[in-house]
Amino acid sequence: STSARKHKTHTSTGAKLDPAERPKIRWKGGEESSRTLAMAGEAGGGRPRDWLSMDETAAAFLSRSLSTRPPILLPPPLHRAPLRPGNVVEIAGPSGSGKSQLLLMSAVQCILPKEWEGVYFGGLGKAVMYIDLDCRFDVLRLAQILRKRIAACYGSVHPTNENFVTDGSKDKFHSFESTLFSDCMKRFLYVRCYNSSELVAALKSLKSQSEARSEVFGIGVYFLMLDSIGAFYWIDRALQPTRESKG
Repeated sequence: STSARKHKTHTSTGAKLDPAERPKIRWKGGEESSRTLAMAGEAGGGRPRDWLSMDETAAAFLSRSLSTRPPILLPPPLHRAPLRPGNVVEIAGPSGSGKSQLLLMSAVQCILPKEWEGVYFGGLGKAVMYIDLDCRFDVLRLAQILRKRIAACYGSVHPTNENFVTDGSKDKFHSFESTLFSDCMKRFLYVRCYNSSELVAALKSLKSQSEARSEVFGIGVYFLMLDSIGAFYWIDRALQPTRESKG
């Protein structure tokens, strides 16, 4: 991101300042000091120009930022621009293009652990809050995606054979799947809103809910999903007073 600094411009009002009252800048080797730089030095607890000194290199800053705010790895096509905490991404497209499907896949990627009993899943093991505004959320579809992902990763480590049913491998897999599925769904928080007021209330309570889940499960809400953000646009617009009624 590009940041721009704005400088204040002082317009003369016609009043003349006494030369003794005008702020002056003391460069290296000068005798008088600037009031502005003196104030900055006092605020920083050191010399006037101490705040200009470098205390961290660009490489150190990037290393610290990446370690404290690791990227969120998501399935394609969101993996092209790794997200970080605080980022907002809008997924737009025509009806039936797979927007909700992409959210569900991302949710599964988030709630799955990185590794479970020797099986690698590559997930984040984080909690997700899914706010449903269209009231068309399909929990069976979420369960189907999650179970298929568990089965695929498990099969890569424990391939099946003709004795899969008779040698007890099937029962072992079902126990593995059931335990992991339950653990993952504990990290999925579903909220349904029927109007904008309920949406605002849900967003305002997000912090408290995240803290409550953190105390119980040891992890707060890491990923917030809204489906879809424009669900109440036409309803809210119809409820707004017209210009004729205002006049």
